[in-house]
Amino acid sequence: MGEYEFRKLTGYSLRDDAEIAERSRRFREELATRRTVRDFSDRIVPGEVIEECLRAAASAPSGANFQPWHFAAVSSADVKHRIRLAAEAEEREFYRGRAPAEWLDALAPIGTDEHKPFLEIAPWLIVVFAQAYRVEPDGTTRKHYYVSESVGIATGFLIAALHQAGLATLTHTPSPMGFLNEILGRPKEERPYLVVVVGHPADTAQVPVLSKKKLPDFASFH
Repeated sequence: MGEYEFRKLTGYSLRDDAEIAERSRRFREELATRRTVRDFSDRIVPGEVIEECLRAAASAPSGANFQPWHFAAVSSADVKHRIRLAAEAEEREFYRGRAPAEWLDALAPIGTDEHKPFLEIAPWLIVVFAQAYRVEPDGTTRKHYYVSESVGIATGFLIAALHQAGLATLTHTPSPMGFLNEILGRPKEERPYLVVVVGHPADTAQVPVLSKKKLPDFASFH
């Protein structure tokens, strides 16, 4: 890739402490309203909204700026149906045999099972792939670094952007997920990372009453 050209940093304005505190508070309060949704409406979400959120995700930092991700945005009813069938087949194996009892006990209060109708009802599925390496035009390969970390940050950006846009999300991780490469025609150097289900919540959607850890329970200052 050669050496980068450098330029003066832009995009940051000098703000006083009061404004910084207010902006951080507003953002925290906005994200605090985000909830994982399992009951979606079939109301259409314009593709341009998904495109803008994907652009936001792709602004995330990555190891050596290799940007080791691919986002497959799916709105086709046929493709969503195929993904649902394959995911439910894996989930049946998981819930009925592969999952350890401890994990099933942890899931029990949430009420999840192998049935995943949201994979067809929601207007969009965004399948996030992590790229272990890239193939150059001459057929040689170049290893990517900090792949999981980079893709995790980009996925966080994506979820925050979708929420900011007014949409509901669900992160779904059937295991294993190799069927997604086949259905979506993705190459072997890409590993399915997770599926982000995107849309509007159904009018009847419910969420469990949960509590989050308080700041002293998950952060320390030194």
